[in-house]
Amino acid sequence: MEKPVCVVIGVGPGNGAAITRRFAAEGYATALVARRPDLIEDLARHLGPPARAYCCDAGDRSALERTLATIEAELGAVDVLVYNAGSGVWGTVEEITPDAFESTWRVNGLGALVAAQHVIPAMKRRRQGTIVYIGATASRRGGPKSTAFSSAKGAQRLLAESMARHLWPAGVHVALVVIDGVVDLPVTRERMPDKPDEFFVKPDDVASTVLALVRQPRSAWSFEVEARPFGEKW
Repeated sequence: MEKPVCVVIGVGPGNGAAITRRFAAEGYATALVARRPDLIEDLARHLGPPARAYCCDAGDRSALERTLATIEAELGAVDVLVYNAGSGVWGTVEEITPDAFESTWRVNGLGALVAAQHVIPAMKRRRQGTIVYIGATASRRGGPKSTAFSSAKGAQRLLAESMARHLWPAGVHVALVVIDGVVDLPVTRERMPDKPDEFFVKPDDVASTVLALVRQPRSAWSFEVEARPFGEKW
């Protein structure tokens, strides 16, 4: 029996790696997609076959389309797509450059569209499949320094909502996980050494939230789920 296929785009040391590990443990053939090959190749080796690493910039439309086509040829049709790619360039409207603004939109917006368009036809034919975007609270409010990131994440959120309203009736579950908090990574621990353990968002727990969305019964699908530590102010 062939394994279901989960593609995680934007595999870093935090949420992306945790999501990949969780789906591999649940019996999925996992495709790890990221710009830098070192982490995903090591992780794929650790997970073992049929996990595979694919080096690709999610903001490069042609490269992303080629990569997804290769994944389908090697692993099969995609059952779960998790779009975790995110690019943040910080600065006020006076500080941000047009190039930086555009690059942020390409990763958070254009890549999210291109990836979805590639997997949707097969999902619709089977009348099943799940697309999950990993979002951020920046999609709901524009901070002074988040000119590029907030607008790009806001576009991603509205893209996901439009997709959900269009694709749910076809049996394709589109959902958004809004991360509200600081992800637990070595670099964030170093920057915030005074913060207690419960202050941080645990990547393994985010992965559990994503898996729960994939397993939701159709009579009670969720679109937008917030993931924040219990002590986070909101």
